[in-house]
Amino acid sequence: MEKFVVSALKYRPKTFKDVVGQSAITTTLENAIKENHLAQALLFTGPRGVGKTSCARILAKMINSNGNANENEDFAFNIFELDAASNNSVDDIRNLTDQVRIPPQVGTYKVYIIDEVHMLSSNAFNAFLKTLEEPPKHCIFILATTEKHKIIPTILSRCQIFDFKRITVNDAKNYLKIIAKEQGIEAEDDALHIIAQKADGAMRDALSIFDRVVSFSGKNLTRKAVSENLNVLDYDAFFQVTDHILNNEIPELLLQFNAILSRGFEGQHFIAGLASHFRDLFVAKSAQTIELLEVGDDTKENYKKQSEKTTTTFLKQAIFLANDCDLKYKTSRNQRLLVELCLMKLASINFDGEKKKTSGFIIPAAYFKNKNSPEIVVQKQPQQPQAEVYRSDESEKSNVVEKPKPEHPQKPIAAPVLTGVKRQSSGLSLKSIQKKKEHQIKQMNVQIKEEDLPSEAFSEDQMLEFWNAYVDKLEKNGKYNLAAILKIDTPKLTDNFVIQLEFPNSTNKIEVERQQFELLQFLRKSLNNFEIALDISVNESMEKKYAYTAEDKYKKLKEKNPALETLKQTFNLDL
Repeated sequence: MEKFVVSALKYRPKTFKDVVGQSAITTTLENAIKENHLAQALLFTGPRGVGKTSCARILAKMINSNGNANENEDFAFNIFELDAASNNSVDDIRNLTDQVRIPPQVGTYKVYIIDEVHMLSSNAFNAFLKTLEEPPKHCIFILATTEKHKIIPTILSRCQIFDFKRITVNDAKNYLKIIAKEQGIEAEDDALHIIAQKADGAMRDALSIFDRVVSFSGKNLTRKAVSENLNVLDYDAFFQVTDHILNNEIPELLLQFNAILSRGFEGQHFIAGLASHFRDLFVAKSAQTIELLEVGDDTKENYKKQSEKTTTTFLKQAIFLANDCDLKYKTSRNQRLLVELCLMKLASINFDGEKKKTSGFIIPAAYFKNKNSPEIVVQKQPQQPQAEVYRSDESEKSNVVEKPKPEHPQKPIAAPVLTGVKRQSSGLSLKSIQKKKEHQIKQMNVQIKEEDLPSEAFSEDQMLEFWNAYVDKLEKNGKYNLAAILKIDTPKLTDNFVIQLEFPNSTNKIEVERQQFELLQFLRKSLNNFEIALDISVNESMEKKYAYTAEDKYKKLKEKNPALETLKQTFNLDL
């Protein structure tokens, strides 16, 4: 029995032409060898499984074969590989630098490939710096890593960096198609597409998944078999869910979600996939953007057909609801209920059945069909006189004492008098609704009788005491700006209970006027005098009392202490 070799090793690239999805890097390296323009320290960085180590080995062979890669030619004596994950000490790097000095026995260059170089310790990096900066002419270093940010900047500055990108889904699918054909396996395009998506940009992972699926389904790879083996939600599941949503079939929608959960899928995986499905439908609505779909041709046609059943408005709202559910999933206490509520909302976007009921209308719509129909006036039902009935027993049914409703409303007892208040009108007609609004507005016009308000006398000292108390209250509440403005001038009291204030600019005046209602309310209640008023004015000459700029502050300080000028000149100080 022949020993099985995994595809990741069997189909490992042997020349730059075999490398998938890195044409920019391979072309650059080939030209650098041909033009003798290759750096002595190279750094290959990128995600796992994209061809970094393979390119390093191919490059090492091509360097000694003068750019002509031969699969059968081997320069193993000139190629040294070091795994930095297990050889990351200072002693390992010192042994390497000692070997660098010895020239190659065969070929032109000695090539050192250090894989996972980010695993070296900081001391090993420092020991490697000098050799990496000035290596011998016969030596070339190729460093490979998946985490470039862990390498110290002094190492990065000494290397020519090549950033490997993730393998695209189409490139991985096409390469898997070539391998399947070589092995005599019939594979559906959508099945290979699912494998490429599951690999997430890593060709090595794609080949490993391919071997696993082939072991499961044999020589015939179908989309259904691949979805079952990889435990991924098939496109058909989202197509069915979307059909239920468009048809407002909430019970069937909840049953299908329950079936998906019973297959072992998480609710967040389902709702995230549904959001992506709505995005794909949105993309499929336009002929210009349909190329953004990374699916097979058959599935792309299904997306196009279902997108024709939807509207742009529906898809926008559906994407928002599904994405919002995805964001709230981890913090929700009842995650299943959260997804079910989201599905019910999605199924109700186009459903307005309850809005179509006309039995609750006051005026039926049929009256408006005939323009000559008489005007309909809804009259208020006559009110029965209120009565108070006293019954002792069944024999006294005839003894009823009625208390008629008074003809005139009673006079209000409270001190505030509401002017212009009329009897409330019916809320059935348009005129009555307008009267109701006018009635509410008039209720706001409250007149307070002047003789009912206290106006006790008080002194200026008492006024200043409560004034300072209000300023302290503002500072406790965090209103430091207004408190500072009220401290600018000392308020003065006139004979007619008017408090005069002066400010250096109109900005302060406007700020106090905006907040004067609360200030007056506090002072009036505290001093028990509702005749208190504010007289705020602007006195521009007051600005001279305050130092705003650095020079003004320095002049003020120099007036108090003339020695500041001597200090400034002695030490040549600036403001």
